[in-house]
Amino acid sequence: MNTVDHWVAGRAFAGESSRTSPVFNPATGVVSRDVRLATSGDVDAAVAAATAAFAGWSGASWAKRQQVLFAFRELLNARKDEVAAILTNEHGKVTADALGEIARGLEVVEFATGIPYLAKGEYSENVSTGVDVYSTRQPLGVVGIISPFNFPAMVPLWFFPIAIAAGNTVVLKPSEKDPSAAIWMAELWKEAGLPDGVFNVVHGDKVAVDALLEHPDVASISFVGSTPIAKYIYETAAKHGKRVQALGGAKNHMLVLPDADLDLVADSAVNAGFGSAGERCMAISVVVAVEPVADDLVEKIASRMSTLTVGDGTRGCDMGPLISREHRDKVAGYLEIAETDGAEIVVDGRGIEVDGADDGFWLGPTLIDRVPTDSAVYTDEIFGPVLSVVRVATYEEGVALINFSRYGNGTAIFTNDGGAARRFQREVNVGMIGINVPIPVPVGYFSFGGWKDSLFGDTKAYGPDAIHFFTRQKAITSRWLDPSHGGINLGFPQN
Repeated sequence: MNTVDHWVAGRAFAGESSRTSPVFNPATGVVSRDVRLATSGDVDAAVAAATAAFAGWSGASWAKRQQVLFAFRELLNARKDEVAAILTNEHGKVTADALGEIARGLEVVEFATGIPYLAKGEYSENVSTGVDVYSTRQPLGVVGIISPFNFPAMVPLWFFPIAIAAGNTVVLKPSEKDPSAAIWMAELWKEAGLPDGVFNVVHGDKVAVDALLEHPDVASISFVGSTPIAKYIYETAAKHGKRVQALGGAKNHMLVLPDADLDLVADSAVNAGFGSAGERCMAISVVVAVEPVADDLVEKIASRMSTLTVGDGTRGCDMGPLISREHRDKVAGYLEIAETDGAEIVVDGRGIEVDGADDGFWLGPTLIDRVPTDSAVYTDEIFGPVLSVVRVATYEEGVALINFSRYGNGTAIFTNDGGAARRFQREVNVGMIGINVPIPVPVGYFSFGGWKDSLFGDTKAYGPDAIHFFTRQKAITSRWLDPSHGGINLGFPQN
């Protein structure tokens, strides 16, 4: 059994820790490799390598950085099947979903190749007599990225292409549950010509996370994960003087109006609820049906669910396993809560037949109707293939339900009424909105992030927000005096 090492200063790095953690293949339940868990000293080594590389990389021309970005983009696109196989093996998602993850990450790489235009400053001539003012944007230094298990490639790709393009150096701490994609991308950066030390990877648990949050030479932290951890990341890193963008959890609602195309809604609910086994922060987890459509819609969703196949992601199935046995058991526990709280389990994902090993971390797609809004099934972020249906009498009741939620990540409305859709996008207190689009993840040249307990800090991921997050502005006021000028004037220039 091989061990996944850290990556520091352009090469594999074992570090000083003797602690490791098992990495499972979720489709078999078998340990496929171990991953090293960093000490604070290992994090120090990675930060030191990034610090040493910063002067050279931040001083490189925009053109040189662009060349490396373009080379990385071409390599990633040409070899995406390799990393997709890694994602299937360690996360469990089916191949098509893994390739989709890479495609969305590539969008951000492509956005970052335009960095000379995106990060350029401004210039105003003659703001006062003979005085010009202009601005520049400069990199921060060493930036830390802490990414979750559900998107081992895409979420890091939301951050590090822009950080690197802007002239920063990176220390990435991926999830210890599926660490190999990060090392694969580190090797790809080296092949693309990135100087050693610009991109580093340390694996680990809370020890490594805290070391990054508290390290005096780390300028910023980017994080995606659950809300309690996001809040901890934000508060701890901010207390240590860092910039922070911490994206938290979600409970995404789909509001269905009576005039909606219910066949489109049913397809969308299944796609958005069960893709990647529901382990998406943008998954639809609650369908809010405005009566009288609920009975018909539940029947249509259940009918489509009966056609789904669950199994090993390498076998052409529709949905794979969950990430771990513990997480599968936690998600399955919500079905017991639903029964206790009086909800109706329409489709039960427990004990289904799967195309895979008996010891895989399986839970089939689950549909629960008439879910009480005070049940934990409704209020908690379950992060699994569990789709709840809540029935409301009016549009207003549905919007109030969404706005009352502590989360504000994503939402969607399905309707053929343009006025209702326009009203919804103005009235709903959510950061990302879909109109007849179930998973409204913005494209790479916009920015990703929610409201309320779904985002801590005011800067979203990728897009224009990322340019500002990973750079600092300098404003320069300049006057070149005529040699004949003289005299003293203690007041502000007036003309």
